[in-house]
Amino acid sequence: RKQTYIVHTAKSQIPSSFTSHQEWYHTTLDSVLEAPVEQGVSRIIYTYSTVLHGFSARLTPAEAESLRGKHGVLAVLPEKVYHLHTTRTPEFLGLNDPNGLLPLSGNGGDVIIGVLDTGVWPESKSYNDDGFGPVPTSWKGECTTGKNFDASSCNRKLIGAQFFSAGYEAALGPIVEGKESRSPRDDDGHGTHTSTTAGGSVVNDASLFGYAFGNARGMAPRARIATYKVCWIGGCFSSDILRAMDKAIVDGVNVLSLSIGGGVSEYYRDSVAIGAFAATEHGVFVSCSAGNAGPASSSLSNVAPWIMTVGAGTIDRDFPAYAVLGNGKNFSGVSLYSGKNLPDTATIPLIYAANASNSTSGNLCFQGTLVPEKVAGKIVLCDRGVTARVQKGAVVKAAGGAGMILANLEANGEELVADAHLLPAVGVGQKNGDAVRDYVLSDPHPMATIVIAGTKVGIEPSPVVAAFSSRGPNSITPGILKPDLIAPGVNILAGWSGSVGPTGLASDDRRVDFNIISGTSMSCPHVSGLAALLKVAHPDWSPSAIKSALMTTAYSSYKDGNPLLDVATKRPSTPFDHGAGHVDPQKALDPGLIYDLTTEDYLGFLCGLGYYPDEIALVARRNFTCSGSKITASNLNYPSFVALFDTAIEGRRGRVSAGQAAQSQSIRLTRTVTNVGSAASSYKVTVSAPEPVKAVVEPDVLSFTAKGETKSYTVSLTSSSLPSGTSKFGYLEWSDGQHLVRSPIAFTWT
Repeated sequence: RKQTYIVHTAKSQIPSSFTSHQEWYHTTLDSVLEAPVEQGVSRIIYTYSTVLHGFSARLTPAEAESLRGKHGVLAVLPEKVYHLHTTRTPEFLGLNDPNGLLPLSGNGGDVIIGVLDTGVWPESKSYNDDGFGPVPTSWKGECTTGKNFDASSCNRKLIGAQFFSAGYEAALGPIVEGKESRSPRDDDGHGTHTSTTAGGSVVNDASLFGYAFGNARGMAPRARIATYKVCWIGGCFSSDILRAMDKAIVDGVNVLSLSIGGGVSEYYRDSVAIGAFAATEHGVFVSCSAGNAGPASSSLSNVAPWIMTVGAGTIDRDFPAYAVLGNGKNFSGVSLYSGKNLPDTATIPLIYAANASNSTSGNLCFQGTLVPEKVAGKIVLCDRGVTARVQKGAVVKAAGGAGMILANLEANGEELVADAHLLPAVGVGQKNGDAVRDYVLSDPHPMATIVIAGTKVGIEPSPVVAAFSSRGPNSITPGILKPDLIAPGVNILAGWSGSVGPTGLASDDRRVDFNIISGTSMSCPHVSGLAALLKVAHPDWSPSAIKSALMTTAYSSYKDGNPLLDVATKRPSTPFDHGAGHVDPQKALDPGLIYDLTTEDYLGFLCGLGYYPDEIALVARRNFTCSGSKITASNLNYPSFVALFDTAIEGRRGRVSAGQAAQSQSIRLTRTVTNVGSAASSYKVTVSAPEPVKAVVEPDVLSFTAKGETKSYTVSLTSSSLPSGTSKFGYLEWSDGQHLVRSPIAFTWT
């Protein structure tokens, strides 16, 4: 059975008998095919020249194995399927400051943000190009025509729109045009939402059914946007993703935003990591979503150190609603329902879905599980889980229900995500859900109603880490702390597709210009847009410098000094939850010091992991000699620290046992900082380490006489043993009285 494989080749090993790499690829592929192809037909799906050297093709396992032995072929890897990670935020992030990042960066200037997602709805007001100058001369991309999409769909704001479906169609067959557009057009909404979050133009009086009313704008409202449609109904296929990244780099994007993920794998097998490495090497900042698999530990995606991995937090806006019960008790929750309201008093019969179903899973309100005769005219209590929240409401409505109370179970705890339900509905946390369930099961005649309360701002505390936001530690490289930081990702208002309703359900015939949704898919483009602003303000900064500025200025405590909270536990969050903290763009504009990295450093890091030369070549696209270049993960010049005690050598291969736990172990971590602040400055260090760790920093003062000057320091950590699996946290700060350069430290005993 054929499947798609990504074939990596050594560019320099092309035989002299071929005049082009394409000719070499076709001839090599033809030599392993078990059956001839028709004349003029090629099994090659794409060729790649930037993110990797090689091609993708449909092969049988036997053909793939034969190809692995051919001259110049480095690897033949099976394709991977990735999936989507799915107004007020500029004010919440402080971007309204007249002396801050937004005005000082010209609102994004002519920087180009490339977004790999589900495409674009070009009619959205967020792509308005009024006041924009000519398209930057650096732009080499295009506006691809297709179904319901032509060159006129682009403008001076939306300067490029392309689609990549060959890999998807090779795997699943031709696109069904009645279900999705074989063009850059967004039939899903996700891509329009992410791209307008990153760089949407200012739109006055924006809202979703009156919720979150105000002026909507992206993080970099004057930035140019280029969209690359790689995600379809069946998923996002790595052959398409690689080709889109290949094209985006050549097109001239400055920032790449990918709100997609597909689990984790070694970097040389991870298509997004491979493409992101090439982008970084070309000076392109790459931001990716951390994933929505939280609060489970080690649930992160996109963990390569050259990627900015973004988790999600809340903002200070909410959409309150209440479940009012017949016993006089009210339970708070959230809702974006817009329509005819229920009575203010609890006069509607209430029933638990499990008691209105003939199915053992009736409590979850699956399609077809509710008995209409038991549900008609009543409010139904459904338990959250397995199927989409809005789908449960649609099931209740189809069965004749008057409303729905959606109760969280243990998996979601107290996390509340607002939805534009099709009927009066409120989502409540686990504690309130348990109380409602106790009432409906104990009262002989339970009654209720649902009260919708609109939009409320100034919610405290905020931000808090979203329960769905994926968590560390880093399962691929424990010595690199991930996520890097968190950004707004809960109940975010941004542009939407006109092809689909706000719930995304086929039964939802409502159409909106803006939608409110949640996920690390939403937090990622916030950081992408902020990186675009920094790129304009500091055009000489590398992608690693921009990442460092965003990380070392992030905050991990509220203004009152208390630590950020995790909504999943109601306890303080840790760097495994929030990374360096919540992004603070105003401070990132002037970080004082940065931790810079080159692609050569990253290759030395791969050497330190014990990667073989041919594996490194898959990432580097060239031969790289590790002799003298090995950098352990903990000593990569990263803006955060991980100290691994009582563990084996960090290499993935050839590990050496550390033996019995010593009474005292020592670790030395080295970093180099670059002065990007005032020419003459002196920074003093503060380090916080938990018991039983003793920390010493040498030197403890760094004095600079020029901008761009670098200084190195060493952190010596000594600790007695603790039980395996123990993790504790601390921090290291450099301050000159004006800047505070802060790095989290994770201490882990294994």
